Amino acid sequence: MCVLALGCFLVSLPVGAQPTAKVAVIGLLVPASPPPGWLEGFRRGLGAFGYIEGQNVRIEYQVAGEQSDIPSLAERLVGLNVDVIVTWTTPAALAVRQATHKIPIVAISGDPVGSGLVASLARPGGNLTGIAILTSDLEVKNLALLKEAVPALSRVAVLWNPRNPVWSPALTALHAAAPALRVKLFPIAARDPNELADALALAVSRRARGLLVVRDQLFIQHQKSIVEFAANRRLATIFGVRDSVVEGGLMSYGTNLPDMLRQAAAYVDKILKGQNPGELPVEQATQFELVVNLKTAKALGLTIPETILLRADEVIK
Repeated sequence: MCVLALGCFLVSLPVGAQPTAKVAVIGLLVPASPPPGWLEGFRRGLGAFGYIEGQNVRIEYQVAGEQSDIPSLAERLVGLNVDVIVTWTTPAALAVRQATHKIPIVAISGDPVGSGLVASLARPGGNLTGIAILTSDLEVKNLALLKEAVPALSRVAVLWNPRNPVWSPALTALHAAAPALRVKLFPIAARDPNELADALALAVSRRARGLLVVRDQLFIQHQKSIVEFAANRRLATIFGVRDSVVEGGLMSYGTNLPDMLRQAAAYVDKILKGQNPGELPVEQATQFELVVNLKTAKALGLTIPETILLRADEVIK
């Protein structure tokens, strides 16, 4: 009915009048409750290229309440016949890639080569390009930072999600790095919210004094309960997102989400102007932020070394 009405309108345009420029449609598949500034960062990134939501671009948002929701949301976006799809998290990128080999995809993912999303970073091929976080390297950096902040730390639990394919290689890298840092690792797995409490209890039973929480959608959604558990058990924590430190975690180190969305917006602009995503090299994340919560450190009886504080992008007092 709406299509028919639009067609009639175009036919009735006066001679010499020009139809309204095409409105680009972007599909955006994001986790539930994305961190503050995440979506606004994307809008600002698009705005830098002249795209204004509600004017010459429309964004179709699909928000995944749980990881199990992702495949159906990916199918829904494909059914909307959008011009390009932007995803955050490797499971989201894999689901959209499974749903379409035609619609261009801009994916923010942890290991696009290892997870099979692209053939290589330089020449991704197919219909997908985007930004690589290089998760394994990032988690090894997190472990080193936690050890530097708490030199006496010798037993660290690693909270990870086996349903996300980037974490198995990351665990391998962490285990390889652990001996040089003189720490013993205890992986604790949680696949969904129902397994989270048991996983955290396992960390305590292993007598871990530190907790490394990987940057997974599941743990971002439940960061408040993880932070509260760690505080009650006096665990020194490091997360992958700033919000977890604002909630009361000890430290975080990870990519700057709004900056990655700025990078994604640049890809969207190139694709909407006709470039082939398979020929656009995958970029690596360029901005990282270290955040430290001194209130939490004080509650744990810790003194954060100056070497950490001088490098921190933000210190919460």
